[in-house]
Amino acid sequence: MRGPPHGRESRGPSTPAPQLSARRPVRRSGRLHHGRPRAGGPPRVSAAATVHGTLHGPGYSGAGGIGAAYSLPGGQAFADAFHTYAVDWAPDAITWSVDGTVYQRRTPADLGGRSWVFNKPFFLILNLAVGGHWPGDPDGSTSFPAQLVVDSVSVTTSDTPTGGAIRGLAGKCVDVAGAGPANGTPVQLYGCNGTPAQQWTPAADGTLRALGKCLDVTDHGTADGSTVQLWDCTGGPNQKWVVSPAHDIVSPQADKCLDVTGNNPANGTRLQIWTCTGGANQKWTVG
Repeated sequence: MRGPPHGRESRGPSTPAPQLSARRPVRRSGRLHHGRPRAGGPPRVSAAATVHGTLHGPGYSGAGGIGAAYSLPGGQAFADAFHTYAVDWAPDAITWSVDGTVYQRRTPADLGGRSWVFNKPFFLILNLAVGGHWPGDPDGSTSFPAQLVVDSVSVTTSDTPTGGAIRGLAGKCVDVAGAGPANGTPVQLYGCNGTPAQQWTPAADGTLRALGKCLDVTDHGTADGSTVQLWDCTGGPNQKWVVSPAHDIVSPQADKCLDVTGNNPANGTRLQIWTCTGGANQKWTVG
């Protein structure tokens, strides 16, 4: 997606601004913004190197929205090239990213006791807005007409949003240790118990997701013994997996298989990647 190519004092979203507006009743509604570039100092669309993602809801609307900003490296301008803006929306968690780089994740814990109104159906709106209190009014130096160019819009979902178990060695399951949602939580083998920590959803982008995050090879490792963990979904190659007809779960980046360390069936055995051997500790049934 790419916004207006030039101009001074253009207002509102100058690159695509998908926003999700909750269905009525309005008093319980929310809104989610992604894509409001604004430069420091006098806003210039051609100089806009920062994008903003924001939650708006009851008690945190308007100027009280909860959000974060992301800047392109090297002072690049968003309007100078197409970029991929993504919102990963899961129950009780929303993650924003630009070109695969996650810059914000929000959960009900960020709202200070205010209502989380995003676990319901939403509309997707793309618009180019001009004016408003946030950036100010256009003036004589504003370039019109402005153009919003959208290359594509993609909405993906899963038919089984709660996911399913991944069963392996000794009939045990791929498990997020302690059901911890924090980045870096180890992923292990554990007796199947049906909890959310063992519910994995294969997503259309090749990721395996649980607790709103992705199965991730630690530090982008490709060597035998590189461990796997839970991490914010970034779109990186260390989070891509292919389930083969032979029941291997393969990391294409490393060309290695998801592996139970030491062929040990004990609860808590850490999972890793290893050269594919065809052994029982690398065989998995997904779902």
